[in-house]
Amino acid sequence: MSLTIPAPGTSTTDAPARTYQVRTFGCQMNVHDSERLAGLLEAAGLVKADGGQADVVVFNTCAVRENADNKLYGNLGQLAP
Repeated sequence: MSLTIPAPGTSTTDAPARTYQVRTFGCQMNVHDSERLAGLLEAAGLVKADGGQADVVVFNTCAVRENADNKLYGNLGQLAP
């Protein structure tokens, strides 16, 4: 499965804007990185999802802290359905 993100400035009047969520687990640096990721996604034409469903979900986690890793796997299980 591949994801195609429309180029900035591309007209997508026929279809609703694609939505995204960035889920962050870990330290304050991860929060900063997630803010940067959100900015890049919005620059690519995506809109932040308000509800529980999004077209694109980005997990930003810390590879150093085991607890952050465990939270990631729990969230992946919730997205499976």
